[in-house]
Amino acid sequence: MRRGLISRSKAELPDAVLDARIARVRAPMGAAGLDALLLYTNNTRAAGVSWLTGFVPYWSEALLVVPRDREPVLVAALTYRVKSWIERTSRLAEVIHGPRIGLEAARLIAAWKGDAAVGIADFDGLAAGIVEDLRRGGPRLRLSDATGLFARVRAEADPAEIALAMRAAAIAQHALAQPPERGASLGEIIAAIEAQARTDGAEEVYVAAAPDLGRDRRLRRIEGEVALGESFALRATVAYKGAWIRLTRTFPRDDPVRPQEAAAARLAAAVAKLPSPDGFAGFSSWLVEGCRIAQPLEPLMGSRVATAHALAPSALVSVQAAFEIEGRPLLVGAPALVGGPGEAASLLVTPF
Repeated sequence: MRRGLISRSKAELPDAVLDARIARVRAPMGAAGLDALLLYTNNTRAAGVSWLTGFVPYWSEALLVVPRDREPVLVAALTYRVKSWIERTSRLAEVIHGPRIGLEAARLIAAWKGDAAVGIADFDGLAAGIVEDLRRGGPRLRLSDATGLFARVRAEADPAEIALAMRAAAIAQHALAQPPERGASLGEIIAAIEAQARTDGAEEVYVAAAPDLGRDRRLRRIEGEVALGESFALRATVAYKGAWIRLTRTFPRDDPVRPQEAAAARLAAAVAKLPSPDGFAGFSSWLVEGCRIAQPLEPLMGSRVATAHALAPSALVSVQAAFEIEGRPLLVGAPALVGGPGEAASLLVTPF
């Protein structure tokens, strides 16, 4: 369950932007002969529905129904008492409430057209019970996998999405730039980062740490007190109005606020070659994450990603890399925008 305030700013996410995204989806729907598109959302898989409507759930689950010739409808398992909140924070024609979202969505579509062709984004990730209810509520509906269709439309970031990601990145950058008090424990440092990010408007913030880079470079959530090594790394994952980014920086214990200019430059040079992975040759590990369907940060390519996904031009991603400079281990990462044809990719902000 989310803890931060979720609200909608029409200045940052105007109706016209959401309408244009719906139109972008409807064009390939028509070419594919689909009468409706379904997208599932919950608090961990919110990115697809929030991109189309602005709706971000605190908890529970919902199905977004995008008809080819009608306005979008949200079928939510949330109770009726949150209806007005959903309507205030979303661009929707109607909100329907019911505990069995698959059944309600299927009945809705079948009432429009009994044998409608319905594409489902991330069909394989949809719970079996919801699929069964879709078949029960609309026995003549023709269900198909529309994952590829939606992923192709979703891949390119528009100016509004880029602006929200830059705001999220600025929040993370400011939070990680706060100098820890001398002698502060790791728990106290993390608490200060989270507090600053929320003060700056983050809907959600998660901080992971590698407490001793000399021993272990893996980032993890910290519980309890953990001793810090000669250098440690922190990664802030920040959500702002549905846009998620990651920012990672290394803190040498002897000078925790000194900018790591060489590390930032090396990361920027590697990122500039995206979508090609060639810039990361020689890095001990690296990872590129982004949104394809519903997960806001899904592994797309990297040193440990078995099946890489091609990066589309103008895609928003978050990049993380591990390497050494002058024998010192470093973890560094920042959000980036993949360039268009003939353009270099670039970081949205520097990690430091």
